[in-house]
Amino acid sequence: MSWNGRAIRSTIDKSGELVLSLEQVELTEPGDDEVIVRIEATPVNPSDSGILLGPADLSDIREFDSRVTMTVPSERLAAIAGRLGLPMLVGNEGAGTVVAAGKNAQAFIGKRVGMSGGGMYADYRRTDMHNLIVLPEGVEAADGASIFINPLTALGFVETALREGHKALVHTAAASNLGQMLQRICLADGIPLINIVRSTEQEKILRELGATYVLNSKEPDFAARLTDAIEETGATVAFDAIGGGKLGIEIINAMERAAARKPAAYSRYGSTLFKQLYIYGGLDSAPTVLDRGGLGYAWSISGWLLFNYLNTVSPVVLQQLRQRIVDELTTTFASHYTRTIGLADLLDPDVLRALERKATGEKFLIDPRVG
Repeated sequence: MSWNGRAIRSTIDKSGELVLSLEQVELTEPGDDEVIVRIEATPVNPSDSGILLGPADLSDIREFDSRVTMTVPSERLAAIAGRLGLPMLVGNEGAGTVVAAGKNAQAFIGKRVGMSGGGMYADYRRTDMHNLIVLPEGVEAADGASIFINPLTALGFVETALREGHKALVHTAAASNLGQMLQRICLADGIPLINIVRSTEQEKILRELGATYVLNSKEPDFAARLTDAIEETGATVAFDAIGGGKLGIEIINAMERAAARKPAAYSRYGSTLFKQLYIYGGLDSAPTVLDRGGLGYAWSISGWLLFNYLNTVSPVVLQQLRQRIVDELTTTFASHYTRTIGLADLLDPDVLRALERKATGEKFLIDPRVG
């Protein structure tokens, strides 16, 4: 038996033309440890947009039947040389119902599951049974669609911080779905969290969750308030979703200023208190600015990627994290979507431009069954 359906493909050729297409695909019988899942919900995360749109210029989108094209500027091609000419699968995670299974995975047939593994922007997905989490009874696919990326990232931030000896965190773009999860975790676990946002609307979202520290980076007294909050909480680690610009280093400088307020803390080499900035996102594609003035030498800037992090934790810890997500799926780890679209809608230029904005509070869910 085979399963016929559609799947989104993103391909960039050597000339820099990016083609998004909705292809007809056929899935054959699953292997012994495999299942076939009918996709019923899959989110659009920033990492998905990065594969879907790459570094293309969306100012000139051209439509042709079941595909759209756009151009990647020539100066950006070197950074993506490894994907040129390759049709890329899109969609890191999703949820749906298991419609077929190999001999070792028969227990999954008929179950509604969340899953990871890529290629979720499709009607059907064949995947290894170890990529699945069975959703609790009564939980809809939309509730389980974001069961991996954001929940594990938020829990990973906390576990990383505690493992490294930090007692409080700073987080940017904090009103996102991920940021809201992180705030709920920190409230439940008694961990101080300093949230940085860019608007009063975003501040309100976090205040309603019970956040104590919410700072608007656009306010004129932001630097002073950030320093005060860091002094109060003792925060020495930050997770930055912005990436570009000066915000990340402003946070580290505020940590240094807070440390310098302690008696006898002065040294020409700066404080000895170690400060860590992790950059995990790229909402701002501009260069990351490093201003070392007054920063001293007890600091580090690193990248943080969920998939790299998962390779550092034991199977026991990973299972604990996954179980907590299942137990708190509709509370701590609830995701909120502003719009549900079909697969074909990903070829709509207006939808693509909306995805490119990566606006806080605007999150799309794809349900292939609607079109």
